[in-house]
Amino acid sequence: MADHAPTHAASTEVAVDHHGAGVMHEHPTWSTYWKVAVILTAITAIEVWVYYIPNFVHSRAFVPLLLFMSAVKFAIVVLFYMHLKYDHRLFRALFTGPLIVAMVTITALLFLFGKLAARV
Repeated sequence: MADHAPTHAASTEVAVDHHGAGVMHEHPTWSTYWKVAVILTAITAIEVWVYYIPNFVHSRAFVPLLLFMSAVKFAIVVLFYMHLKYDHRLFRALFTGPLIVAMVTITALLFLFGKLAARV
């Protein structure tokens, strides 16, 4: 019965062998997280400020500007806080490929229904 149960020493050996194989993942430092947080806060402040500019809400640049700033914030969060920047290229491709397809689809639908709504 004792032969079937893994021991703590055996699991420690696996962890040591894994790290001994040279598999190291780079991680950001506290300084990087702090800078990213400041950048995200600044972009959010700009988004709120743009919303309160008189008559800018009704301009044609309002929605694209907010969408662009939101996309930049999304990319920063995914790259740093979800560690996609530090992962293998395959994972980045598996994430960004469908993201690009979704963005193109949403943009096409907004353009299509925006043009249809203008005709009605």
